[in-house]
Amino acid sequence: MLDVRKLRLLRELAHRGTIAAVATANAYTPSAVSQQLAALEREAGAALLARTGRRVELTPAGRVLVAHAEEVLAALERATAAVAATRTGLTGPLRIGAFPTAMRTLLPPALVAVASAHPGLELSVEELDPAAVPPKLRDGTLDVALVHDYDLVPIEPDPSLETAPLRDETIFVAALAPLTLPACRDHQWILSTPGTLCHAMTIRVCEAAGFTPRARHHADDFATVLAFVAAGQGVALVPELAADPLPAGVVLTPLPTRRRTRLAYRAGTATHPAVAAFAGALASD
Repeated sequence: MLDVRKLRLLRELAHRGTIAAVATANAYTPSAVSQQLAALEREAGAALLARTGRRVELTPAGRVLVAHAEEVLAALERATAAVAATRTGLTGPLRIGAFPTAMRTLLPPALVAVASAHPGLELSVEELDPAAVPPKLRDGTLDVALVHDYDLVPIEPDPSLETAPLRDETIFVAALAPLTLPACRDHQWILSTPGTLCHAMTIRVCEAAGFTPRARHHADDFATVLAFVAAGQGVALVPELAADPLPAGVVLTPLPTRRRTRLAYRAGTATHPAVAAFAGALASD
């Protein structure tokens, strides 16, 4: 019979790409991970990994087993959720991830509602970019997370995770005068940190308009971004949720591109009472 713990390691290798990354994420040594995966190959009776120099790739059998591992792990999450639903009252930790704008706007009223209705839940929140969410959900560091994506930077499908829509927002050009996007070609820009979804969105939106933005400053907090725009330090793209309060002198010009905010959680956990309670609190806001 296949060992679930080893299946988790194989699934993580499919997502993280290297044995070293899997080892770091699980507090193992690379040798220990290799040994566990070799044991899984013996259990499966098939080669799951192929070495290409210092890297390993999944074989066809490995990819098939990862797909089934996703189903097995989701079924275990559903079983855990079903057992949790038989208990009286909600207790224990609920670990929440959220991007900065949601931390300031969407999250506080939801936390108040959940804490009031379920005082036995131990709520904890971590601020992080949506790009950092998937591995933290998969390894159990987080239970739920508020994430977002954009028309030109969609969420990559991940069979380990499920999402529920929360809201859509307009994206605006923020400047000291009404400006169309092409008119911003020669302006200095305030961009998010490279590697974040907001940075990728701005780059792709501008490239679709025929130019690459020239970065003058980098800032991830939109209140800071808007303060810099108000100070004449450049132009920026900001979502609707981040534009309140709007500093004096800053003008917003809407773009056709949209940002979508979603609640993300591990596949199979949507019916877990704690996850459902948090989702309900967000939906009622």
